[in-house]
Amino acid sequence: MAEIPAGVVMEIRRRTGLGMMECKKALQEAGGDVEKAEELLRIKSGARANKAADRVTAEGIIGGFVSGDGKKAALVEVNCETDFVARNADFQAFAQRLAQIVAEKKPVDVTALSTLPMNDGTVESTRQALVQKIGENLSLRRFAYRETSQRLVQYLHGGGRIGVTIELEGDEATGKDIALHVAASVAGTRPMSVSKDQVPQELIEKERAIYQAQAAESGKPPEIIAKMVEGRVAKYLAEITLLGQPFVKNPDETVEQFLKSKNARVVAFDLFVVGEGIEKRKDDFAAEVAAMTKS
Repeated sequence: MAEIPAGVVMEIRRRTGLGMMECKKALQEAGGDVEKAEELLRIKSGARANKAADRVTAEGIIGGFVSGDGKKAALVEVNCETDFVARNADFQAFAQRLAQIVAEKKPVDVTALSTLPMNDGTVESTRQALVQKIGENLSLRRFAYRETSQRLVQYLHGGGRIGVTIELEGDEATGKDIALHVAASVAGTRPMSVSKDQVPQELIEKERAIYQAQAAESGKPPEIIAKMVEGRVAKYLAEITLLGQPFVKNPDETVEQFLKSKNARVVAFDLFVVGEGIEKRKDDFAAEVAAMTKS
């Protein structure tokens, strides 16, 4: 049997939170297929998918902007090398101005954004000047733009570590409460969509198949298993949809119930977390010293 690379084992461990040997055995059983191994582990141990896959952090800030009439809004993620620079006033002002430019000019992508006018030059020339001034590399990673006939409400948390835009039918205070909830979800289960109707059917069927395989091992009658599976699916949809989650300010009611009490409706939302999905560089100084002594 071919040896499973340690890096692949670590990836499965990062996704599931399970032990190294357990992950390695699952990979061997799956012939090295990461996705198949993850499914096997979930069936055997009940591990949740991608437990920590989206919690990797890097440095930077989320810039936000909402137009005066609340009809246009943008979030922009700008990355830097250190947390020290992320707190720099010039760096933060750059990110906020970028969000305003996105809302006003509606570029199609980051490349187009880089060519737009800013200060006495372009966004790119301003970035380069800021790199020279600060002494760190800065990069424009992504942005999200929204325009609506309803209302847009925004919330930035942790000095710009988390940014949320809510599009809703309702008052601004309700929108702020929902934005706060979405930001708080970063510590738990982030909503994938507003409602269960927006969850891809193939994802639901994948979860149903996993729950079916788990329930089958219980030895219970088929009709009981069917009820168990559908109950698990319903719970899963409540966890990953905004409307189904317990409202952060009052866990005894769901977000959907809170919105109904305010006669409001969420249309859509954007959520940015600084550095999500970016592997932060880790310097191995001991290895560097060892390599230097051998040279």
